[in-house]
Amino acid sequence: MRFSPRDNAFFDLFAASARNLREGVRLLSEALASDSDRADIAVRLKEVEHQGDEHTHEIVRRVNSTFVTPFDREDIYRLAGGLDDVLDDVEAALDLMVLYRVGDLPSGVGDLVDVLDRAAELTADAMPRLQTPSELTDYWIEVNRLENQADQDYRRLLARIFSGEYDALTVHKLKDVISTLESAVDGFETVANIVEQIAIKES
Repeated sequence: MRFSPRDNAFFDLFAASARNLREGVRLLSEALASDSDRADIAVRLKEVEHQGDEHTHEIVRRVNSTFVTPFDREDIYRLAGGLDDVLDDVEAALDLMVLYRVGDLPSGVGDLVDVLDRAAELTADAMPRLQTPSELTDYWIEVNRLENQADQDYRRLLARIFSGEYDALTVHKLKDVISTLESAVDGFETVANIVEQIAIKES
């Protein structure tokens, strides 16, 4: 009863949500490399974020209308919300770049976005295999490692922007952007932790 044909819709939806999230991170990477096109890319990313909301709403609707779910309802809610939160942060980071007109960003921002890109790739690869969560150990271990790496990148960036190289207003703008990027990385780790907890419960 745990994995009835109807339950497969949840796995398809999580896979679609993760693919959409990966596209959002790809657009963020594209925007980082193209200052002049950021506003246009931000519009496209907003559309991706809206699609992510639709995936989340559909998962919640399905939970509320399904008697037998593939794993605990609370974990389904948490996983759907976790993926949605990451995409919200990704979209917000680019929106801040556009609204603040930050122009050139410190090179270390690229390192944070590279971590996001790798975490998005890992998550998109993991979600279609959620039916056997115990086989995803490498996924959550690697995402945890990436989050630790991002913490170091984030601290180095903070040290740089507070070094006196930038004026006070620019410091404020850059801190908002990089803090939002760091929050997105933390969100990927939260998603991976939820998958690990599901695996423990299912073992």
